[in-house]
Amino acid sequence: MLTNIPEVKLGIIAVSRDCFVISLAERRRAAIVSACAKNGLDLYECKTTVENELDMLKAVGEVKSAGCNALVVFLGNFGPETPETLIAKNFDGPVMYASAAEGDGDLINGRGDAYCGMLNCSYNLGMRHLRAYIPEYPVGTAEDIARMIADFVPVARGLLGVAGLKIITFGPRPQDFFACNAPIKGLYEIGVEIEENSELDLLVSYKAHAGDPRIAGICDEMAAEMGEGKYYPELSARMAQFELTLLDWAEQHKGSRKYVAFADKCWPAFPEAFGFEPCYVNSRLASRGIPVACEVDIYGALSEYIGMCVSGDTVTLLDINNSVPAQMWEESIKGKYDYALTDTFMGFHCGNTPSCKLCADRAVKYQLIQHRLLEPKGSEPDFTRGTLEGDIAPSDITFYRLQCDSEGTLRSYIAQGEVLPVATQSFGGIGVFAIPEMGRFYRHVLIQKRYPHHGAVAFGHYGKALFEVFKFLGVKDIAYNQPKSLPYPTENPWT
Repeated sequence: MLTNIPEVKLGIIAVSRDCFVISLAERRRAAIVSACAKNGLDLYECKTTVENELDMLKAVGEVKSAGCNALVVFLGNFGPETPETLIAKNFDGPVMYASAAEGDGDLINGRGDAYCGMLNCSYNLGMRHLRAYIPEYPVGTAEDIARMIADFVPVARGLLGVAGLKIITFGPRPQDFFACNAPIKGLYEIGVEIEENSELDLLVSYKAHAGDPRIAGICDEMAAEMGEGKYYPELSARMAQFELTLLDWAEQHKGSRKYVAFADKCWPAFPEAFGFEPCYVNSRLASRGIPVACEVDIYGALSEYIGMCVSGDTVTLLDINNSVPAQMWEESIKGKYDYALTDTFMGFHCGNTPSCKLCADRAVKYQLIQHRLLEPKGSEPDFTRGTLEGDIAPSDITFYRLQCDSEGTLRSYIAQGEVLPVATQSFGGIGVFAIPEMGRFYRHVLIQKRYPHHGAVAFGHYGKALFEVFKFLGVKDIAYNQPKSLPYPTENPWT
């Protein structure tokens, strides 16, 4: 249950140029509402049709009173350019514009010219520096526009989430992982708040939760989730105490914001100070819509959260980690899947991926790398236990990231692919990923544009909606895995 993402309540306002027949816009608006209802999409129908600025104020007031937080402005005919664009200015939420196609009446008294009106609408939005969602082809029948509105819902959910988000951090980025460091200026540009705290603040709060009466219930939840033999019972109380610490901190510190994401420092001091690795707890919070990004990756947390809003599902954050061995590709991929060796890689993290996205043999284990580094050689793992490990289950995926670069410019990438049903033969929360033309994308986007090693993963193909969210937020550089027929600007044509 994702309880930390917005619920979209859509409204529709029809606009009408006063020299056109108003009933045309109203009849077409009603047809859209009916088409949406047939598709199971609830759409509040504003009965005020906008012809002038006073109509605009009345209509916006009506949809706000109805609780709408996202809006469709429908050009049932040519539309009045000033009032229709002032709707976006006066409505506090994402707005979509679409217009009516002809064909539901004669072309004398039943022609609306909304195809032409959309041009003037876009021009006026630009003059007023107003952002709006305009579908790829924003002209259609009632059924067409109902489909456009369905596409708008995840975009609106993402934009509402960003507008109400606070990212809470604990600790500075670990030394040697400055790749995840980025200016927070970009957060303020898109309306995200941030609260930065010390690891000591977290430790003090954690200790204050010792003996919390809710711990036993969380331990029971963990046991039911993992199953017998798949976790460390003696660690459960400590981890439950930490889970409650984060949940209470989120509730007490969200302030004026509606939604929360975390970016926490999880090593090297954390496991010894707290007595466990936080990964499994992080995975549990992510499964309920509260991402907890590793290594204080602020933009990783932001990316995860946007993916949750867009997909309506949990996500994960992974290192773009290691190449697939040629022998594994030969034995398990070649001839079975249409991917070259360079199309594949392994996505890995210590154990933050929600259990519902891992194969059935997943279990709470220990962090092998941290055990080598922090505990005596040859000893049994102690405080380095707490990772959730297993192969990531086969699925369509979208690998993506929104990032502020070192110059303070927001940029992003989106690449769709899949997790293959291939055993990784490795440790951690890990999977064999395949993305068409990944090798070229890796070189000419990830390396060329200096992205960090963390990428967010949504479980499904959500590139279309993510692209629209990033575009609406004003991100000008939205990279993707280009086909061979479309070279990158930095790609050597003689390679």
